[in-house]
Amino acid sequence: MAQRIGVLHGMETTFPEGLVAYINDRYGAQGVMAEPVRVGAVRFDEPPPYAVILDRISHEVPFYRSYLKLAALAGTRVINDPFWWSADDKFIDNLIAERVGVAVPRTVILPHKQHPPHTQATSFRNLVYPLDWDAVFAYVGFPAFLKPHDGGGWRNVSKVRSPEEFFIAYEASGDACMMLQEGIEYQEYYRCYGVGQRQVRVMRYNPAAPHHERYSAVPPEPIPEAMLQKLERDVLALCRALGYDLNTVEFAVRDGVPYAIDFMNPAPDADYHSVGEENYRWIVTAMGDFLAELALIEEAPAPELPHHVRPAL
Repeated sequence: MAQRIGVLHGMETTFPEGLVAYINDRYGAQGVMAEPVRVGAVRFDEPPPYAVILDRISHEVPFYRSYLKLAALAGTRVINDPFWWSADDKFIDNLIAERVGVAVPRTVILPHKQHPPHTQATSFRNLVYPLDWDAVFAYVGFPAFLKPHDGGGWRNVSKVRSPEEFFIAYEASGDACMMLQEGIEYQEYYRCYGVGQRQVRVMRYNPAAPHHERYSAVPPEPIPEAMLQKLERDVLALCRALGYDLNTVEFAVRDGVPYAIDFMNPAPDADYHSVGEENYRWIVTAMGDFLAELALIEEAPAPELPHHVRPAL
């Protein structure tokens, strides 16, 4: 019986379609078959028919996230782990990064500006009020970025250059949980794929360019070898510490030091039209080979209930 790899995805097309075609073409003769996941009403006593599932959409669809947790408990290898992905956030990831020797900007997590749904003033009787904003600004400095502690894709991110700009952006954040992060005035910027906690592709990146030019409107010269090695080391350290088998890590380089700016991207952009042909071919090949390797493992270990606390580093 063929070992089945499922790709669970939403609106994107080029990456999942390219991945399925690559796996079937290269590994079909070895008994591996890839296909888009099909799921209807889910019974907890019917395990999914997949050896491996690549998750590209459950962060936006809670129904899919529960399905993937069922799959993981039934013995399917889910990329990325839906239990940890559900618990992860960008604020605590900065602490983990520091513990594995990766430089990160100074960061403060902030209380919700407005009460979250189903709460009221008495829900916050443990909250210090008023906050010592002068201490926050002195620690983080300006310019800074106000961003959701669990967001992605640069959604709801504001660059603030003064307390006045901060308070305007904070007022607009509503009931989202936000964090204020030191703005790294960079000389270089990189975005890096991490696959299988062992492969890294370092890409020059221009976050100020239009979306479709961010990988092309970049300096043409090769990346210096010392910087390349440092970036590869940091990407692997982060992905291994976080347990992600597919991730991207963004680095802003200031005075020769790469600061990890954004590294909770378990469903990173891999669209042909945005990342470009070379990067697209690399991620399809690297991810396809990794998924096929997992599917070809004859005896998977018995599934265990997941630990909701990360192992000590």
